[in-house]
Amino acid sequence: FFARAWDTIVRLGGREELRNRTELLSGTRGRVLEVGAGSGLNFRLYPPEVEQVVAVEPEPTMASRAAERARRADVPVKMVRATAEALPFRDETFDTVVLCLVFCSVDDPVRAASQVRRVLRPGGELRVYEHVRSASPRAARWQDRFERPWGVVGGGCHPNRDTVATLRASGFEVDVRRLPVGPPSPARPHVLGTARPA
Repeated sequence: FFARAWDTIVRLGGREELRNRTELLSGTRGRVLEVGAGSGLNFRLYPPEVEQVVAVEPEPTMASRAAERARRADVPVKMVRATAEALPFRDETFDTVVLCLVFCSVDDPVRAASQVRRVLRPGGELRVYEHVRSASPRAARWQDRFERPWGVVGGGCHPNRDTVATLRASGFEVDVRRLPVGPPSPARPHVLGTARPA
């Protein structure tokens, strides 16, 4: 159900969501890995400087939709069925890695972050657009309370994950900003920015 509803959910974000995704991908270059590409909504936003996008997506319905969008993309897109915790690529393969609303639902965020760091080339850049644990103790407690039911309806999403802390603990220097809160949701706030191996 969630996979089928995802495109509609993203569209409800309107212009703000499109602006955030466009900023996320602006200036990406070379060989790009998009971890958890979902239904491929980002493919049309990659700039022409991108040599190739390798899009990893394990969920069958999402991957099928992404494959259709990959065929229509302006940049070459290769689909790969895999998980973030076991990326089937050699070390230091990609110039850019993109995380777009994916770390909330990976099974093992620490292992996934380690894999992302492994496949990123020296001097490469990680692009990050994720929702994260609230800095407000009260809001964070609500995220904790909603974690289980939210995950059932939200495709395994954990709204209370501190993805920025996970990336820093995995050896990244993270430079992100918190975005305006937006409509009430356990999956708020969002962060947008970059990270590089320390």
